[in-house]
Amino acid sequence: MGQRGKGAKPKLTVVDPPAQPSFGFAQNEVSPLRNTLPWEEPGLTRVERIGAFLEDLPITQGSLAGTKLKLRDWQWAFLEAVYAEGDTGQRPVRTAVLSMARKNGKTQLVAGLGLCHLLGPEAESRGEVYAAANDKQQSGKTFMEMVAILDEHPELDARVNVVKFSKRIEVLHGQGKGSIFQALSADASTKQGLSPSFTIYDELGTAPKRDLYEALDTAMGARDNPLLCVISTQAASDHAVMSELVDYGHKVNSGEVTDPSFHLTFYGANEDDDPWHPDTWAKANPALGDFRSLEDVERQAAQAQRIPSKEQAFRNLILNQRVDAHVRFLAKAEWDANAGPVDYSALSGRECWGGLDLSQSRDLTAFVLVFPDDQGGFDVLPRFFLPEQGIREKAELDRVPYDLWAKQGFLTLIPGAVVDPTFVAEAIAEASHEFKIQRIAYDRWRMEYLKREFDRLGADLPIEAFGQGFKEMGFAVDKLERLVAEAKLRHAGNPILTFCAANAVIEMDPAGNRKLAKNKSSGRIDGMVALAMALAAVDREGQDDVPACIAALMD
Repeated sequence: MGQRGKGAKPKLTVVDPPAQPSFGFAQNEVSPLRNTLPWEEPGLTRVERIGAFLEDLPITQGSLAGTKLKLRDWQWAFLEAVYAEGDTGQRPVRTAVLSMARKNGKTQLVAGLGLCHLLGPEAESRGEVYAAANDKQQSGKTFMEMVAILDEHPELDARVNVVKFSKRIEVLHGQGKGSIFQALSADASTKQGLSPSFTIYDELGTAPKRDLYEALDTAMGARDNPLLCVISTQAASDHAVMSELVDYGHKVNSGEVTDPSFHLTFYGANEDDDPWHPDTWAKANPALGDFRSLEDVERQAAQAQRIPSKEQAFRNLILNQRVDAHVRFLAKAEWDANAGPVDYSALSGRECWGGLDLSQSRDLTAFVLVFPDDQGGFDVLPRFFLPEQGIREKAELDRVPYDLWAKQGFLTLIPGAVVDPTFVAEAIAEASHEFKIQRIAYDRWRMEYLKREFDRLGADLPIEAFGQGFKEMGFAVDKLERLVAEAKLRHAGNPILTFCAANAVIEMDPAGNRKLAKNKSSGRIDGMVALAMALAAVDREGQDDVPACIAALMD
């Protein structure tokens, strides 16, 4: 490789090749003496040049080490979709997502595309190429693979300077002169000054937060034809940034959304597929039986069948399904089946019942109203509150986009560092003027502060304490579960309520009574607690109130 350090010069000179292969190089290996490289042949299309470049790169590890990369049909299909030129002669795609199971040749493809944009046919003068990942070790894998390829490709090797300490590659001359490659990790605070021409984000599905992705995505505006390429398995939960990209890509592919700048290639099993059948495995593993070992997948499937704790990981990593690591109270498919639209404007003046789950001073507060219909179903209208101060930190802690949800109107941010009960009380009082609220069931936690605000506002509201123990919550949990199973709960896919549903787990007493367990859940479940209380409040109408001291003992 080129000399390392200031003023480095290439150590090899490209000359005309001899008539026959010599110097010990086999015909299928890279010769250091070629003058015209495969992607420089005249008459090639843009995609053909990229393919010729990739297929000239050596494979550096595994059973195929020592041979050149041979693109498969599914890889060609991805390249043709991403690099196809529009009417202007430029590539319309700015964001490309390839989602598939692990061990399907991702590293080689990622490294090859990085080199292609750094000093190959897609390189531009003084370009900036980045490989982003969630930690330094992972981001270094792409860098090390690129270095290994360069070590075995003399023509490319002669044009670069590699600084291994900082995981940086510099192009010294030829196409892409002045360009740099840099491996990045998840500290987004240092990435605001970048101007990427090409970025690879490796395994975005495991990203603990979205800052790095957003920093790189928004940094591309200074380039004429930039590209952000995400190659990853699915995230485990719906609210992850990778899940948002996959969901958006499905909408684009189905024609629901028109966006030529976005492309998704997706390989994954459907929720109703048999997870133990080889046909299902093939859906998520395009290289299965090729360079993805069928025997290894069979071994992992057998273990996942015998060991329940391994099934979730098998579904996520091998079948590329969006599967949470914990057992949910409500099945995702059933919850999603209740995501029908709600005509919020038609709710005005209708009878409804509410549930209120006040948080600790810095956490999520949930107020949920349910509106019964004539068929035994309910429309759900949730309201959520969080203190505005420290919202980014809360988003990182809970791994959800609270700030985005606030901009979209799903979350009300209260000025300051704590949830001011004044704002919550005013919101409930306003709702009582718009809707015919019959009863609001509330958790007793911190309720005395809210009652004082109701008195100050002169709001006479039909509120009722609701115990959080097995006795009262048991009925509420049963009703919530039944309505979801029967698809009679229209929540319109509210993202915060869905987030709470994904986190909700239950615990059971010796008598079989159940309740939602905040202490055992993987994240916030306040919205589900409020929803369960609201549904139970419908059946408590007309009952005599139980004194709080007695109810506390019964719980």
